[in-house]
Amino acid sequence: MDFNGARDYILQRLDKELNPALYYHSVAHTKGVWESTLRLAEMEHVGGNELKLLETAALFHDSGMLIQYSDHEMTSANLAWEILPEFAYANSEIDLISSLILMTRLPQSAKTLLEEILCDADLDYLGREDFFIHSFELQLEWIHNGIKKTSFSEWMEVQLQFLSAHQYFTKSAIRLRQEQKMKNLSEIQKLFNIINYL
Repeated sequence: MDFNGARDYILQRLDKELNPALYYHSVAHTKGVWESTLRLAEMEHVGGNELKLLETAALFHDSGMLIQYSDHEMTSANLAWEILPEFAYANSEIDLISSLILMTRLPQSAKTLLEEILCDADLDYLGREDFFIHSFELQLEWIHNGIKKTSFSEWMEVQLQFLSAHQYFTKSAIRLRQEQKMKNLSEIQKLFNIINYL
């Protein structure tokens, strides 16, 4: 398995080929999810070959955005099958990677520790202080890519519903991000209430 080669290949493609109107699903997002994956994996004591497969899944999880927006997780899994044999990944390894990628579909339904780590890493930003920056990047992305046009009030309602329903899976993500996520949720609720009062 040539992890370094696969990593460099996909990051280079994402950097050069992604639609510039993908304000949220950018190469920076992929790098951020990869970094979050590494942090959570260390805290959850995942290492060795398992860690390399998990890292590969993190790096490829949104690669389908190179081709299409809708159901990009399936396209990402297909790209993993297409690309990773060139970097000496075994079929059994690609099978695990593709199943991890598919688990990032919303709503998430992770069962194994590796699935839980990747899902938590993908939505790590929900519990960070830069949450609102990424939230509005996603809103702008939806508008510019014809996904859904939303007003500020409508977007706050979408975010309110999403954060209210979301739960981190791993103890590590809960320890790291739950408190700030609840603060973010409280701020959204305040904004939503003000908008509806006016």
